[in-house]
Amino acid sequence: MLKLDQGQIWKQGEDFLRVVEWSRPAIGYKIRKETATEEGPLCRVTKKEFCRLIKGATLQLPEKPAA
Repeated sequence: MLKLDQGQIWKQGEDFLRVVEWSRPAIGYKIRKETATEEGPLCRVTKKEFCRLIKGATLQLPEKPAA
């Protein structure tokens, strides 16, 4: 079981969903075509709705900085 957290990026098909606001009752997220862009409207849904939305999606792990 994964824990939702602010800043997570989920890949659902061709779209990326980035969690920008996390609170107990709701999740605010942005949809974009590329992970590097900040474009996209802010959408707000309940946690339950967001979990249904990302069902089957993959969590994108943050890139490790070069040593």
